[in-house]
Amino acid sequence: QVQLVESGGGLVQAGGSLRLSCKASGGGIFSTYALGWFRQAPGKEREFLAGIAWTVWLGYRTAYADSAKGRFTISRDNGKNTVYLQMTDLEPEDTAVYYCAAEQTPSPTMTGYYWGQGTQVTVSS
Repeated sequence: QVQLVESGGGLVQAGGSLRLSCKASGGGIFSTYALGWFRQAPGKEREFLAGIAWTVWLGYRTAYADSAKGRFTISRDNGKNTVYLQMTDLEPEDTAVYYCAAEQTPSPTMTGYYWGQGTQVTVSS
């Protein structure tokens, strides 16, 4: 069983930046899990933002939704069992609850199996 705890959300002005962190525990070898970030805005479905996975034959691979490309960067520190989402040029439309997810899959385009509790990001105009 994998436990995920997000942090780093908050209130930021449009054009600002935030870095979200998600620390994982349990579940065995951290590096074998794909990790990702999703978000859910009020009245909308949860959407995939970014994922990062590692395989011995391909190394690290990342995947991004169109809404995240160019502004968001996902990274991981296996030594700290932590995945990050660096967000820049934030817009009011980025306001949502952001969730960390983990899944035992070689693909960075993940659907999520284990979930964190979420962290609120609010972008003011």
